Amino acid sequence: MNLRQLRYVVATADHGTMTSAAQALYVAQPALSRAVRELERELGVELFARSGRGVELTAAGEQVVRQARVALDAVEAIEGLSAARTGGRGAELRIATTSSLEPELTGRLIPRFARDQQAVRVRVVRCDGRDAVAAALRAGRADLALTDLPVPGDLAAHPFEQREVVLISPPSVRLREPVPPAALDGMRLVLPARGSARRAEIDALLARIGATPVAAVESDERGSWLGWVRAGMGSLLWYRNQVDGAEGLAVRSFMPPITRMIGLVHAHRQLPPVARDFLAFAKETAREARDQHARPAQREHH
Repeated sequence: MNLRQLRYVVATADHGTMTSAAQALYVAQPALSRAVRELERELGVELFARSGRGVELTAAGEQVVRQARVALDAVEAIEGLSAARTGGRGAELRIATTSSLEPELTGRLIPRFARDQQAVRVRVVRCDGRDAVAAALRAGRADLALTDLPVPGDLAAHPFEQREVVLISPPSVRLREPVPPAALDGMRLVLPARGSARRAEIDALLARIGATPVAAVESDERGSWLGWVRAGMGSLLWYRNQVDGAEGLAVRSFMPPITRMIGLVHAHRQLPPVARDFLAFAKETAREARDQHARPAQREHH
């Protein structure tokens, strides 16, 4: 038994799926699953049972997670004493975000930031939608947030990047390219679960363009969405920068384009130094991305 296994088990209990837990911990999902299975074999008990959309703790799992939290809290307290002796290094940065934007943090921004700020511990506060992100900032549970804009006026917003929404379809689906948004009317789509914040955002988008698709699958199990598309069950609306793994599927743009602006957001109060550092880093990252995008366009123009 080791601390890594305990962290993985607690994260899985908190997030409800191994895919989401792996994203929050910045590890590959197979590695997390393997570590949990190894701990189960070592203890001789089953910690999780499969439920409809994820996993649930067994009775034995609840006991293990309860004790694991105690152990991890003790380790964190010891690390805090060490940080205090070294002049306050080891600060924590809490960043809230939604499940759809979490890969942006865990796969791109946080790893790059951590290379230069190795003493900083970054914790992702996962929220069910933009309203929950705002609530986390107001309550002081998060220092910053990455979320879709706009946000309420009592929060400060820093636009980060424009995100293009694309249509991912089985190769058998024949459509005019680029796709007119009206083509979504009556189309079979893989959609988030009814009642979820992500589903509410997609329903609002569809209402704006006047399209009523057919719900082929309704689930928040993000790791399965592309598999269902690949099986021919329906098409999927997703951000272009998150289509890794869509090989062999048709990825199409809309005309006119469907875009969403995302940004870094915080409450109107003084930010901790580490939060100011991350905000400056994120803005510089966005500028670099815009410059790289502009250079090929300039070469093509000349």
